[in-house]
Amino acid sequence: MSGPEITERDRRMAQQCVDCPVCRHARRKQRGLAFWFVKTIEGGLCPYCRAYEKVYGRKAHEPAS
Repeated sequence: MSGPEITERDRRMAQQCVDCPVCRHARRKQRGLAFWFVKTIEGGLCPYCRAYEKVYGRKAHEPAS
């Protein structure tokens, strides 16, 4: 059983999330309005946050290791 196939489009969309100042702030600080906003909208509204989760295997608000 392999995971979902990651396409080049998924990688480009995930890169948008990596470059997003709001998501970047949420990953770095782990608190505040930006963190709450990203944590709340990432799964339902933002396709870039969903692509980030698919490519990197963690939520857009979770800190980068």
